[in-house]
Amino acid sequence: MALTLIIGNKNYSSWSLRPWIAMKVAGIAFDEQVIPLYEPGSREQVLKYSPVGKVPVLIDGDRHIWESLAILEYLAESFPKAGLWPADAHARSHARAVATEMHAGFQALRKNCPMNLWLPVKTRPQPQEVLDNVRRIDALWSECRARFGQNGPFLFGAFGAADAMYAPVASRLHSYVLKVSEVSQRYIDAVLALPAFAEWRAAGLKEPWIMQGNEPDWPLVRGEVRA
Repeated sequence: MALTLIIGNKNYSSWSLRPWIAMKVAGIAFDEQVIPLYEPGSREQVLKYSPVGKVPVLIDGDRHIWESLAILEYLAESFPKAGLWPADAHARSHARAVATEMHAGFQALRKNCPMNLWLPVKTRPQPQEVLDNVRRIDALWSECRARFGQNGPFLFGAFGAADAMYAPVASRLHSYVLKVSEVSQRYIDAVLALPAFAEWRAAGLKEPWIMQGNEPDWPLVRGEVRA
C-alpha cells in the first residue's frame, strides 16, 4: 500500500513541507492530500487522520504518524537506504540535536516571519528576539557545515532529515531578507535550488487560499489590497 501524506496549504504550511521535501529528495514514493488550513471544516477533515487536528500526517496502512519530526524518524527506520540521518554516529547525534532544536525552538522567527512563498522578497523590520533567533540559526548552520558538510552543500553533506527541518527556515530568511553569514547564505541557496523545493513552491503559488495571519503586508496580498 502506498504511503499517503496529509498536508496543509503549500504556500503557508511549513510543517507540511518538512516530511514532503524529505520524501521527494529521498525518492520515497507517496500520495499527497492537501487540506487547506483555517477554512470551514478544515479541522474536522484533519481530525479524520490526526488526533490533534494538525498537519502533516503520514498514513502507512493502518498506521497514522503525526508531527513532522516523528514522521522523519519513521521514514528513516522504514527506508534506511534513504540516508535521512548521517551514517556516522557522531554526525547522526548532532543532526538529531539540531533537528529537535528546530522542532522546539525559534518561536520568535516563526511568529513574526511566517512562511509565505508568494510574499515579495524585501526587508521588513523585526524585533530583537527574531534577530537573536537568526544569529543562533546562522551559528548552528555554520557549525554543521564546518564539521560535517564536506561531502555536499547541505548541513551534513547530503540532504537529510535535518535539512528538511530547516527548509522552511531557509525560505523565511530569504523572503524577509534576514542577513546571515556567507556560509549560511550558500546553504540557503542550495536548499532553494532543490528541484523538490521548486516543485513545492510552484504548487503553492497556484493555491487560491489566503491566510490573513500569514500575510505580514496585510491588507496587501499579491499586489492587491484585500478587504
